[in-house]
Amino acid sequence: MSPSVPTTQYAQVFDKTGGPIQYRQIPVQTPGPDEILVNVKYSGVCHTDLHAWKGDWPLDTKLPLVGGHEGAGVVVAKGDQVTNFEIGDYAGVKWLNGSCLSCEFCINGYEPNCQQALLSGYTVDGSFQQYAIAKAIHAAPIPKGTDLAKIAPILCAGITVYKALKESDAKPGQWVAITGAGGGLGTLAIQYAKAMGLRVLGIDTGDVKSKLTQSLGAEIFIDFATTPDIVSEVVKVTNGGPHAVINVAVAEKPFELSCKYVRPRGTVVVVGLPAHAYVKSEVFSTVVKSITIKGSYVGNRADTDEAIDFFSRGLVESPIKIVGLSELPKVFELMQKGEIAGRYVLDTSK
Repeated sequence: MSPSVPTTQYAQVFDKTGGPIQYRQIPVQTPGPDEILVNVKYSGVCHTDLHAWKGDWPLDTKLPLVGGHEGAGVVVAKGDQVTNFEIGDYAGVKWLNGSCLSCEFCINGYEPNCQQALLSGYTVDGSFQQYAIAKAIHAAPIPKGTDLAKIAPILCAGITVYKALKESDAKPGQWVAITGAGGGLGTLAIQYAKAMGLRVLGIDTGDVKSKLTQSLGAEIFIDFATTPDIVSEVVKVTNGGPHAVINVAVAEKPFELSCKYVRPRGTVVVVGLPAHAYVKSEVFSTVVKSITIKGSYVGNRADTDEAIDFFSRGLVESPIKIVGLSELPKVFELMQKGEIAGRYVLDTSK
């Protein structure tokens, strides 16, 4: 490694599930032959990070764990087998940190479904630290001159909703409903949908999120907390129901309702991952309406490049609030209360 790379760094670490999150010094790791070391300047905070800390998903994390998977920074060291990055390049540390590249899923462009996938901030240490390791082949190339704070949420939230919109098969001019529209994923989903020529209906609650979603391009906003019959209202304002629904909400009820109001032959895309939740759809209507219910995980390398290109061309931008890395526990507290509009981004220097 370069002499300018320190041997220790600050990170947010927890030693046991649900235990104290400690802002402390830890060693800086040396990248392996196929890895890069990224000096993380900014990291977005995703709801997945909260689940990793709470341990309420049916997938064990490594312990101790440094969370985070939306890290944007500068390459400061690389392994001798790395050919796609040079020192000084901008790079993103994504949720998918690495995969085997040789299984049926990797070969066909479904690397996120690889059974040997390495997950940043979950099965390997992530971006809530000043220096993070990533497999070079899966790290996201970021154009020089990019605002690293603003692009950080694109590395998970942006890629994820862009992939979900592609999976929905919605066509330009058609309606797409987005549940959880005022959150980190939802605000980006609105913008990607608009850029893809879709008409957007946002579903969330509160005046702040109503104004935010409509300022980003949602034609209509429905407040689920004050609307007596959400299903009827959605069908009415979209003249028959949306052609697709992107569920990024972190509660179970929106998933069930979306199966009721989606247009016949429409697609319900499941993205949000509320703990212990199920997708319920009454069988008769599912068959007679001929609806499709599908899960959408995260994007592959091609999806990543495409999602970043939308950002680079000024078509999408995450509404962010920047706070110091040391303030992560406060962000989690706001997240659990559902009080975050847009995305929090951590400055690793603070």
